[in-house]
Amino acid sequence: MQNLLRFVDPENLTTLVITYVPKVFAAILVFLAFWLLTRLTRRPLRKALHRADFDDALIRLLVDNLYKFTILLLGLFMALGQLGINVGAALAGMGVAGIAVGFAAQDSLANTIAGFLIFWDKPFQVGQVVETQGQYGKVTSITMRTTRIRTPNNTYVVVPNKEIIDDVLVNHSMYGESRVDVPVGIAYKEDVEAARGVLLDAVQSVEGVKDQPSPAVALTELGGSSVNLEVRIWVDDAEDEKATYAAVLERCKRALDDADIEIPFPHLQLYVDEIGEPVWERAERIPALSRSRDA
Repeated sequence: MQNLLRFVDPENLTTLVITYVPKVFAAILVFLAFWLLTRLTRRPLRKALHRADFDDALIRLLVDNLYKFTILLLGLFMALGQLGINVGAALAGMGVAGIAVGFAAQDSLANTIAGFLIFWDKPFQVGQVVETQGQYGKVTSITMRTTRIRTPNNTYVVVPNKEIIDDVLVNHSMYGESRVDVPVGIAYKEDVEAARGVLLDAVQSVEGVKDQPSPAVALTELGGSSVNLEVRIWVDDAEDEKATYAAVLERCKRALDDADIEIPFPHLQLYVDEIGEPVWERAERIPALSRSRDA
């Protein structure tokens, strides 16, 4: 009670106010100065990053989050220093806590770093068609942790950014128009040039197939049961690749059937050089086979 009375003593209160009010005022001024610094520098920094061709999402992350948070946190520590608080001890404690959090969230941090690399290197952008981690589709959004893909089946796929960075990625939209290769097999007895003409005539009227570059048919392999051709056509948008592939394949099948050009199925021919007596002895039990031996 006596301590409380000493604390509320007018003389002590006056001393306390004279001692700490200037420090509090100085702390507020320091923090306001750092806050004003963020307000004045964020717009020029955004413009500088835009001129450097940074992605908009990355600019928002760097300027509105990372830069702003760092400056205000520094201002807070400087303000606390004006109040006589040991900022060094607080920073040391935060460093230890940061290490612990880093170990606990290392996968999230790895994905965040990978997201930064995606924004920086730009292997793909929103709206482009990509293939990675066994997934094929249109990129709908890119965050610092994941990339979201819409597949041709209209399914929503979320791929961690670290998995994309560590895997081979195919960007079907990077150069605009893209080529679609449709495999077709014909029998060995058929004429390749005749089949080429039939196939080229067939794909001309398929919707989505470009006139330039013009379609082409190339012989790619002499297979075990067929002569393998490849119908090469071009489309304007990579998003149309799957639909155009199916339409061209169907049209090629119909055209070859109409032209009486055989599309063989896999088969195996077996040639027997010599048949031993034990085989014939058993075959004599079958009338049809015994007659063929006599013949």
